[in-house]
Amino acid sequence: MEIKSSNSLESSVYKDALAIRKEVFIMEQGVSLELEVVDEKGPVYFTGYLDKTPVATARAFEEEPGVWHIQRVAVRKDYRGQGLASELLNTIEASARKAEIKILTLDAQDQAQDFYKKLGYRVVGEGFMDAGIAHHRMDKSLLS
Repeated sequence: MEIKSSNSLESSVYKDALAIRKEVFIMEQGVSLELEVVDEKGPVYFTGYLDKTPVATARAFEEEPGVWHIQRVAVRKDYRGQGLASELLNTIEASARKAEIKILTLDAQDQAQDFYKKLGYRVVGEGFMDAGIAHHRMDKSLLS
């Protein structure tokens, strides 16, 4: 998978990321457009391509010094189960390490916790609802 990144809302990387998010979160999971498409300016968008087809996405921003918050991790339905989300998150982690980021954090849907645990994330704190879906914060230290 080829992974491209951009922080420009005019880029094809962002537009492809948004298309994947609309397909996965709005069409599949029933999240409203108003809840999904927020705080678009600022994050770095990562989009993975197979044969030039956009198939996976996530975004990250520096929530506080040394902490990247990863959001909107999504893989198109026909491409799931191929390790693409892991590859995408490993690429984000490599970028974070280059930027000397110490902690990655994300708000994981509860049904995805096992996936994130395999990548080294741990559950932090109490659960909460976001867009009608149960979530928990999960963190990964990059200090080792």
